[in-house]
Amino acid sequence: MSTFDLRHPDQTSSGDAAISPAAPRRGRRRRPVRRTLNMLVRILSTAVLIAAVAVFLFLAVGPRFLGYQTSTMLTGSMAPVINPGDVVVSVRTPTADLKVGDIVTYNIPVQDHRVETHRIATLTRNAGGTTVITTKGDANNGPDPWTAVLTDNYIYTTAAVIPHLGDGIRALRNPGVRTVLLYGAPAVIVTALLISIWRKPAPERTAP
Repeated sequence: MSTFDLRHPDQTSSGDAAISPAAPRRGRRRRPVRRTLNMLVRILSTAVLIAAVAVFLFLAVGPRFLGYQTSTMLTGSMAPVINPGDVVVSVRTPTADLKVGDIVTYNIPVQDHRVETHRIATLTRNAGGTTVITTKGDANNGPDPWTAVLTDNYIYTTAAVIPHLGDGIRALRNPGVRTVLLYGAPAVIVTALLISIWRKPAPERTAP
């Protein structure tokens, strides 16, 4: 005797295996990668912007309002305490408070009166109220060949040293580097943003 299956065509028994086409997973796998790349681009852009603003405030705004000054060490005369390319942060110190061993930044009294950052080797205070010092670089064999007479009430002494910041500043002053940063950096950021927009996955469609 023949039997008939009275179940609905769309229904299956518990013993039957429901077969459904495998959903494409390539798009799902790429989404976390895209999100990670977008996040990295945003973090990198934000970090570069914050660093640029911080350097600008430190070098341009801070000395005007906080009273310190910055200078870049060009030679190794104060190594290893201060190396070429380091930025020296100096603060105003009363001349009366100076002592042997302090590192001072001042205009030398000879030749081109360039700015020098050296350590005080000897110090003498005259009866007339002036202070006479001789200086020496830590890495130099002998003292500087001049004597500085300090007539001002204050002089700048070293408060901090920022390693290699001067190298970065000098690199930014290079015309080629400035051109690359002026046009290249915005182009990279815009390109990354456009790619993230173009690759934005379409919204999933729900089955009717």
